[in-house]
Amino acid sequence: MPDSRPMPSIGPRCHELRVEDGGIAWRVFYRLDDDAVVILDVLEKKTGKTPTLVIERCRLRARRYDRDSQEPR
Repeated sequence: MPDSRPMPSIGPRCHELRVEDGGIAWRVFYRLDDDAVVILDVLEKKTGKTPTLVIERCRLRARRYDRDSQEPR
């Protein structure tokens, strides 16, 4: 399996990066924007399927990032 794969269930340009470290399977969920790599979540993966709660949390964080990045500074 590749180290990174698209995660359209989270949203466009979203991916899951797989990192193995000392027998622990880590997952980094991120989105590629034109000007940033937005880290949505990092967790130790213990099951084969990504929990629905993690997907929902990533979606929420992406929406918040979009909202906050649109506000004038």
